[in-house]
Amino acid sequence: MKFRDRASDSNREPAQVYGSTQIELAWTVIPIVIVVVLFLASARVIHAIQDSVKPAGALQVTVIGHQFWWEYRYPSLGIVTANELHIPVNSDRAHPTPTFFQLLSADTDHSFWLPQLAGKTDLIPNHPNQTWVQPDRTGLFLGQCAQYCGTQHAKMLLAVYVDTPEDFAAWVRAQQKTAVNDEKVADGRRIFETTACINCHAIAGTAANGRFGPDLTHLMSRATIAAGAAPNTHEKLRLWIQNPDAIKPGSLMPAMQLGDSDLDALVKYLETLQ
Repeated sequence: MKFRDRASDSNREPAQVYGSTQIELAWTVIPIVIVVVLFLASARVIHAIQDSVKPAGALQVTVIGHQFWWEYRYPSLGIVTANELHIPVNSDRAHPTPTFFQLLSADTDHSFWLPQLAGKTDLIPNHPNQTWVQPDRTGLFLGQCAQYCGTQHAKMLLAVYVDTPEDFAAWVRAQQKTAVNDEKVADGRRIFETTACINCHAIAGTAANGRFGPDLTHLMSRATIAAGAAPNTHEKLRLWIQNPDAIKPGSLMPAMQLGDSDLDALVKYLETLQ
């Protein structure tokens, strides 16, 4: 009603407003300031994370991604294992001791992902990376390779056992022992050392020192084989040696083409590697 058309207003032009300098400055400057503050805060945290120094007493583990399995090396403990990682729980919050991981790749891109412990960190050939975890409770934590790395990318399980300090110390003592040398399975050991097995796998205390496949010194201490693709049972272990594609199609492990008697002898020998 106030601004209804009137005959007397037909020739009058309304006031022309071309903008407000103050308002335009405000909605330009304020977002810029917010973005700059967020950038500086994020850069400070990222810098602190990337350049952090491993504290004294922290456990260091070298993680090497392979197609399609994980290798774990504990340099200070002299332990080499595969697929199932053991680390201690952070039992003293006043003096935290995280576990540091140096991440390497033996072939192509992989990604170390433990959703309940840490975010994804890539393993890139010729580009060492690092991450760490500081778990505050014990248990089994599962993860996965999160970067497509080939046919069996989906069957590259990460299994992390967070142990009490006492359980971890017991595990370390067991892993530091050399392989069991049982004369009852000497035929199986002979088969292992005279076939292609010795070219890919290592067993401490024997002539086997291959690096292409997992270390088998304490094979039977692991709950699974083939990077979590199958339980570590007599039947599955025998099938895995006889025909790896039956468990993990596209696996780089070759079928050994052994006769039944030799296959049985080899499996019996491997089952002594506690």
